Amino acid sequence: MPGIEGGLSGLIADVGAAASVPLHTVRHPQPYGALGYYRLGAASGVMAAALAANAEIFQFRYAGANLALIYKVQISAGAQLAATAALAVSIAMTAARAWTAAGTGGTRILPAGNSNKMRTSMGTTALSDAGISTTAGLTAGTKTLDALNVGELAIGIGTGAITTAVGLPLLARTPILDADGEGQHPLVLANQEGFVIRNGSIAWPAAMTWKFAVEVLWGEVTAF
Repeated sequence: MPGIEGGLSGLIADVGAAASVPLHTVRHPQPYGALGYYRLGAASGVMAAALAANAEIFQFRYAGANLALIYKVQISAGAQLAATAALAVSIAMTAARAWTAAGTGGTRILPAGNSNKMRTSMGTTALSDAGISTTAGLTAGTKTLDALNVGELAIGIGTGAITTAVGLPLLARTPILDADGEGQHPLVLANQEGFVIRNGSIAWPAAMTWKFAVEVLWGEVTAF
């Protein structure tokens, strides 16, 4: 019966009908070499009411020479003023290809130096541009969005008075993409690829102003 042997200790792991001896393993991220792993958190401004359908509210563009592995993207949102009509809406994450010109508007985010590294000794990220809305949708730039989304969240919005509520969440902190578990495949971005977060095909309700936050966890590697 085959087994795994160590250089000095002989048989260290067996297979098949062997005695029950546990094999201890430690799970590590994908090897990153001179590159690294990063986490970015960003919050919007107070979004104006009646956000137009399919408006881009967060952009993430990679234009490095290696690969960016997107393991987790999560979003949360809360209301400031009540809507005048109840409405069911959505927030979607869509992959972008051939992203040759960055979007504009909102707050542009570009980590530098040790910012957003998961360890000081890691290399500086090659993220070329990210942006989050301040009050309205972002300008798209030059890119091609996939026809279908890689993640989507539904939100039901009511009209009840919000001034007496303790918390006003539209959406608790929720993954819209989560490949951080054992054996799951991340979204892999090559040069001039990325993703956007936008609202769905229905415009958001009148009068309601709101704010949201996004978190992205990714690694940069030479091969995958």
